[in-house]
Amino acid sequence: MKLGDDVEAAIHCAAMLAGIDGDGTLPGNAMAEAFGLSPSYLFKHLKALTAAKLLESVPGPAGGYRLARSADRITLLDIVLAAEGREPAFRCGEIRQKGSKALDPSAYVKPCGINVAMLKAERAYRAALAETRLSDIVADFTATADRRVVAASCTFVAQNQRPQNSRTRSERKTS
Repeated sequence: MKLGDDVEAAIHCAAMLAGIDGDGTLPGNAMAEAFGLSPSYLFKHLKALTAAKLLESVPGPAGGYRLARSADRITLLDIVLAAEGREPAFRCGEIRQKGSKALDPSAYVKPCGINVAMLKAERAYRAALAETRLSDIVADFTATADRRVVAASCTFVAQNQRPQNSRTRSERKTS
């Protein structure tokens, strides 16, 4: 199975946004620069994460992106499904029923064993992703990555973060 580059970009951006202080935001252009991605490519994926309600997009000159909920309430599965869609990675085309050796459809009552096995693997893969929270990824990075990488990441977020006004998210949502 090969996940698209969009999954890697989505997870890295979400992890970076987990480092935002308070109600601040981080501009999409800054994240694109940090990861060497084209802004148009990244904005497409940030839009998908926003549509999935994993991120909030804040408009205006001090705008940008932030997590829509805490990092301990976002799983890797949430991010993968937002980036790749909900369809299983394997889609059985029932090719066993096509071609020169195909029989009458009544011969294929039993589900395709290959499809059954692949969907079982998909469930296991998704279960593992559902058990891993974004906060776990961030905590592991902070604890085990080279200190220079951690410092560079923290410095980048601090330099590019846009503070928001003193109103809380809940105050903004109710006004």
